[in-house]
Amino acid sequence: MKRQLIPCLVSLLGLWGCGGSGPAHQTTEKYFLVCANPKIPYWQEAGAGFLAAARELGVQAEVVGPDTYDAQAEREEFRRILGKKPAGVLVSAGNAELLTPDINSAVESGVPVVTVDADAPQSRRLFFIGTNNYEAGQTGGRLLVKLLNGKGTVVFFTIAGQENVKQRLDGYRAVLDATPGIKVAAVQDMKGNASLAFDLTEEYVQKKMVPDAFVALESLSGAEIADVLDRAKIDGKVILAMDATQNTLEWIEKAKIAATIAQKPYTMGYYGL
Repeated sequence: MKRQLIPCLVSLLGLWGCGGSGPAHQTTEKYFLVCANPKIPYWQEAGAGFLAAARELGVQAEVVGPDTYDAQAEREEFRRILGKKPAGVLVSAGNAELLTPDINSAVESGVPVVTVDADAPQSRRLFFIGTNNYEAGQTGGRLLVKLLNGKGTVVFFTIAGQENVKQRLDGYRAVLDATPGIKVAAVQDMKGNASLAFDLTEEYVQKKMVPDAFVALESLSGAEIADVLDRAKIDGKVILAMDATQNTLEWIEKAKIAATIAQKPYTMGYYGL
């Protein structure tokens, strides 16, 4: 997490409430968290934090978004909930360029918008709560170099167009650029689809072109990669995952996934509201 953001936010909220005339919340206020695929464990955890804060504040809250990763569908959902005149919106920008005009329109109309997890830095959103994704990538990159002893090939699984995932990849590349013994064999767009991640990994197995390492830059691919390699009885490959979903942790316990870089989605949802 950005280390200074939450303490500053708490301090501001404390000052806002001083003097006995703090902001009054009404039970009729409704806030929305808009994300891509709210049914996956990562967003369920963020939603739990979001709803917990709503209960404490005595306001209404709802988590919405398309059932699959679809940046255009997320944009349409964002526009739909603006028609409900929300008290405020949290949004994870699946495609920052696509969502920026709509975020700006919301703010201009008086609806406060905060980005979580994936930012839209060129928009007029109030602020961003999330991970330093470039640093997360560098952390993973240093571990990858160590686990491969500085030599080998690696395939990355990413989501094209999502800025936070791109920043993680940039962090990895920054480390690997200083390690010429490790080559990036491919960067695969798994489109936010766990089944596609499974199929892409199977292709490497079937073609007998399995790299020395796989890196999942999002929460779904790590477990899928591990499942494929386990079924094929392929050992000795390094898998680095992202986030602490239950199936990822189970594959770590089975020693198929070497490590994962965990974020704080509950905290993002809670403090965001």
